[in-house]
Parts: sequence; structure tokens; C-alpha cells
Amino acid sequence: MTIRVLIADDQEMVRVGFRMILENEPDIEVVADVADGVSAVRMARELRPDVCLLDIRMPGIDGLAATKQLAGPGVTDPVKVVVVTTFDLDEYVHSALGHGASGFLLKDAGPALLVEAVRAAVRGDALISPQITVRMLARFTETAPAPAASPPVPLTDREVEVVRAVAKGLTNAEIGGELFMSLSTVKTHLASVQTKVNARNRVEIAAWAWRCGLMT
Repeated sequence: MTIRVLIADDQEMVRVGFRMILENEPDIEVVADVADGVSAVRMARELRPDVCLLDIRMPGIDGLAATKQLAGPGVTDPVKVVVVTTFDLDEYVHSALGHGASGFLLKDAGPALLVEAVRAAVRGDALISPQITVRMLARFTETAPAPAASPPVPLTDREVEVVRAVAKGLTNAEIGGELFMSLSTVKTHLASVQTKVNARNRVEIAAWAWRCGLMT
């Protein structure tokens, strides 16, 4: 399957660079690149790409507002969005994920992480720049309540193990290797957990685990 990507960034050099990186992959095609948020929303709705890469600070509407329109709660047919920005600010991370983003990447993360973020979004996973993940988890640790005897939502023992692995930042393949599960079994457990804790993606599962004290 070819992954169709839309790029939105107000800097032409960034758009050209991202296009070169992505189109060097045999399974990725860039279907459009635009310079502002209004065009990003319009073209995404028209072309229905598999993933949109959105900068935050753009003319018209910014990338956070565009993310909410394309992937936010209540959107009937959401599009996968990965926010790619220069600005490593907590409020941007929280807003992006709250608006339905499937990833948050810093522009200096490198080509390999950019490609992986696109593929992760298509798989239903979420990739966040490592330095942001570490900071988020540290904050959850500081604010998390004392561990309870059991999670506030009833999970099976295996689901708890999978949730803890997700909260440590492991991929599905790594979880399978650590817990001796097949990839399909990992996905089944994750789907069950998402339903039980009302999470839209693995980032929200990880956040839930830290808030509930499962990682302390």
C-alpha cells in the first residue's frame, strides 16, 4: 500500500526537504504541499491523504486549529495528523494531542523519525519526539496519585502488562518480544484497553497509565 501524505509548512525549504525525505521511501507518496493552514484543511478534505504533516505556526489558521478541524473530537471522518514543529512547548504538545494528533515531532528529529512517524500514524500508533516523551512521563510521575491496589478501570493482568509497556514507550513489536505475544495479540489487547479507558490512541493510554499510578 502506498501511503499518501500532505505537507503543510510556511517555509518552502522545509516542504521541499520533507518531500525529498518521504518520496525517497518506496511506500510513500506526497500528494500535496501547502504553505498555510486554510489550504491544508481544504486540500486534506479534498484529497483525503493517509497522513497530514502540519507545522504549528502558519498563516491563516495555525496547525493546532487545523489539526482540530481534521482530527479533533467529533470529526466524522478524521484524517491522521502528525504535528511537526520547531517549538518544543508543553502547551503545544497538549493541544495537538487533545485535538487528535497522531504524533508530535520536532523538525530536528531527523529523517528516520519523520518517516517512522508517518508509518506509525497509518498503523494507528503515535510517535512523539523522544525528548518530549521523557519530559511528559516525568511530569506524570510527579503528579500521579499513589498506586492503587488495582486500576480504576478493570483490566486483565495481560492488559495491565501491555499498558505498562506502552507507557514505557515500547512499540507493538517490542511489546510482543518482551511479553512473548504475537503482534496480533498485542493489537487485540490494545484495542480492548482503548475501549475500556476511552482512549483514542496509545499516547492517551500511556498518559492514563501514568495518571492512574500504574507506573509508580
